[in-house]
Amino acid sequence: MTQIAIFSDIHANLPALETVLQDINRRNIHQSYCLGDLVDFAPWGNEVIELFKTTHIPCLMGNHDERIAFDLPITPLAHHDSKETQNRLLAINHSKATITPENKRWLSQLPQQIELIFKTQKILLVHGSPASNDEYIFESHPIPNLLQLLKNRHSNALIMGHTHLSYIRHSNTLFVNCGSVGRTKEADRKATYCILTITEEAINPEIIKLDYPIDYVAQNIYQSPIPDFYADFLLNK
Repeated sequence: MTQIAIFSDIHANLPALETVLQDINRRNIHQSYCLGDLVDFAPWGNEVIELFKTTHIPCLMGNHDERIAFDLPITPLAHHDSKETQNRLLAINHSKATITPENKRWLSQLPQQIELIFKTQKILLVHGSPASNDEYIFESHPIPNLLQLLKNRHSNALIMGHTHLSYIRHSNTLFVNCGSVGRTKEADRKATYCILTITEEAINPEIIKLDYPIDYVAQNIYQSPIPDFYADFLLNK
């Protein structure tokens, strides 16, 4: 039996990340993987990247990481209203101005996917989907379409992030969204990640939710150039 921890979407929320890593360590899980989006929306973008550089936790390139690494244009999202669109522009431009050149280079070298093989079990890790790191795969996504995305991959499990909404779906292939560490869209606003328990017979997923000092994070956002919108979001205002 092997246990691994998978988490995603830290979004520069260092206290939430530290809480998750402490919980993983407490459980004596020695393999961890991150599905990306280390930056934007909280004040600790560089600190989060530096932590990954020192811990050597394998990490994918999320769509936010890619935008910061390569200075890509900020394209409005159809599901955002005008208020969120404007605040998103300010927050991402703050990251573009403050993430160091060295850390941008580090982000630029992250892979888009990781494939893990544990004897008979093959697990594909992606940020958004196997096709793109900015494609949203929600819980309602039709299973046949998901299987088409995995065509010729022969994966036993697909593990994703990006939506900030955790779920587990069982079919012949296991589909898991591990949620978001630092900016969950779930009502409880807890730091969320998943644990996979892997045997030759099965992959058993578990979603873990943790309290963290969210008031402290919000206060640091209020005191930073990042729009108050992102502190209000964490506090469910």
